[in-house]
Amino acid sequence: MKTANVLVLTFVLLYIDVSTGWPTHTVCKEDNLEIYYKSCDPKQDFAFTIDRCSDITTHTFNIRASMALRHSIKELHVKVNLIINGKTVLTYSDSICEPGHSELGFCGMKKGEHFYYEGPITLGIKEIPQGDYTVSAVLTNEQHATVACADFTVKNYLDYY
Repeated sequence: MKTANVLVLTFVLLYIDVSTGWPTHTVCKEDNLEIYYKSCDPKQDFAFTIDRCSDITTHTFNIRASMALRHSIKELHVKVNLIINGKTVLTYSDSICEPGHSELGFCGMKKGEHFYYEGPITLGIKEIPQGDYTVSAVLTNEQHATVACADFTVKNYLDYY
C-alpha cells in the first residue's frame, strides 16, 4: 500500500512539473461581466474568489484568498499592469507591507505558513472598463521573490450609462 502511495505521489509531482501551467479559475461570471484568473507562477497556484461580480463596482467588496507561502513576507509589494491587445496601457505599484507600517494580518508571515484572507477590499474605482482585457498582478517580497502572481482576464459588457 505504501508503494502505491509513493508511486501516485511521484506521478503527481512529475505531472505538475511537465504540465503547461495552472488551470484557469473563474472568479465570477454574471450576465455582462466575467472575471477569470490563472497563476503565472509556475510553481504555485492559489485560491481567490469574490461574492458577486456586481460587487466590484461598489466602493468596497468582499474577497477570499488562500495559499501556502513559499516565501516569507517582511515587506510586500504589488505591481499591476492593465494589458489591452497585448500592450501594457497602465501600470500601478504600491507597498502593502513595510517595516513599521504593516497593519495587515499577513504582514510578517513566514515561509510555509498558510495565508488566508477573507474580508473587504477597496479598489478605488467607480466602474470597470468595458471590453476584453488582462490585468496582470505580481506580489513580491523584500528579496524580490514572487509571493503570488496572476493574470486576470476581464470580459465586461456592462453599460454604466
